[in-house]
Amino acid sequence: MIETVHVQRGASVRKGQTLALLFSGPSARPSTSRARAPATRARSSRPRRAWTSRAKKWERAEELVKKNFVSANARDEAEAEYRLAIEQLRVAQENRRLAELEVKRAEEVLAQREIRSPVAGVVVEVLLKPGELTSSNQKDPIVKLMQIDPLNVELILPVQHYGKIRTGQRAWVMPEAPVGGNTPHASRWSTPCSTPRACTFGVRLTLPNPDRKIPAGLKCRARF
Repeated sequence: MIETVHVQRGASVRKGQTLALLFSGPSARPSTSRARAPATRARSSRPRRAWTSRAKKWERAEELVKKNFVSANARDEAEAEYRLAIEQLRVAQENRRLAELEVKRAEEVLAQREIRSPVAGVVVEVLLKPGELTSSNQKDPIVKLMQIDPLNVELILPVQHYGKIRTGQRAWVMPEAPVGGNTPHASRWSTPCSTPRACTFGVRLTLPNPDRKIPAGLKCRARF
């Protein structure tokens, strides 16, 4: 389900910009996992302090046994407490590592629910709104985008010119009024006759449009 749509019709978008966010639920949000992580770190610090304290207690017991100030049983109890503190510290460190992995997993899950623009362009239409359902295929698109830099210039030429137009050859593109002007750019590919009757072939030119001065959909002429 769509949670948020961040763009409106006519908005300019960058490549990689977030267009919409799918509902992820509280459990999948990184903020929830980050809230657990400080508590896990606080709990892991207590076993470390206990481990340090019991290690010192065991060391003192070892020295006192050598001087016959305490019994061997007291020394063994201190050692057992020390071994227990080591295990508690290991468990706390493992829990901390799992909490950090949970934060990372939540961030990755959230990133998968972000719909990002594959191109830099303009939003032509917003097709779905927050609260509506979408699917992973193309049956339910959320946003319709138009890439206008570069523009593709589609030409239909008579077949007698076939073979004269080569890939990489430059042409002067002349958009219709009120834009006008001549812009030299290279052809990308050509196709053979589209139909036997028409006996024409197609050529596509790539026309850079960084300032977006030329709107898409204009008629134009080209001179090779």
